[in-house]
Amino acid sequence: MPERCDWCENTFDKYIRYHDEEWGGPVFDDQTQFEFLVLESSQAGLSWSTILKKREGYRKAFANFEVERVAEFGEEKVQQLLSNPEIIRNENKIRSTINNAQQFIQIQQEFGNFCNYIWDFVDGEPIHNHWETMDQVPATTEISDKLSKDLKTRGFKFIGSTTIYAHMQATGLVNDHLISCFRHQQIINQ
Repeated sequence: MPERCDWCENTFDKYIRYHDEEWGGPVFDDQTQFEFLVLESSQAGLSWSTILKKREGYRKAFANFEVERVAEFGEEKVQQLLSNPEIIRNENKIRSTINNAQQFIQIQQEFGNFCNYIWDFVDGEPIHNHWETMDQVPATTEISDKLSKDLKTRGFKFIGSTTIYAHMQATGLVNDHLISCFRHQQIINQ
């Protein structure tokens, strides 16, 4: 049985699959980047396991994370989402998701795509950290501070540095798998 990061041990199958197949793998497509921005900003104040269990609900509620469609959601859709038990029914988070979709499109137009924009913060290459214990893994870094600040300047909401660092970890801008975890070297080799 492969050794994994402590945070996913003794959890549930979907959580382990997420760790084994997605978390930390470099993401170079905008739709997946948008999906993780939605999920990470929805997580604020909650556990990742709560969001992961609702991921399919989010996929259905937010048009399969098609940013152009989400950007066009109006008041009627907001009210529908507020009564949808398959997502976190926080009005500020729902409205920020729609707002963030609109800002995401602005970045796509300015930079050609969102990936060009976000990967530029790490010079186009994943940062491979070499943590031995979870205690060493930071909640924020100078880069997440800078990225968060830039996104806020561009009008994004629910995008603090902690949320952005979690996004960077999820989408492989940083490889924060512990060195003892089988995924650490796999991601370096990608």
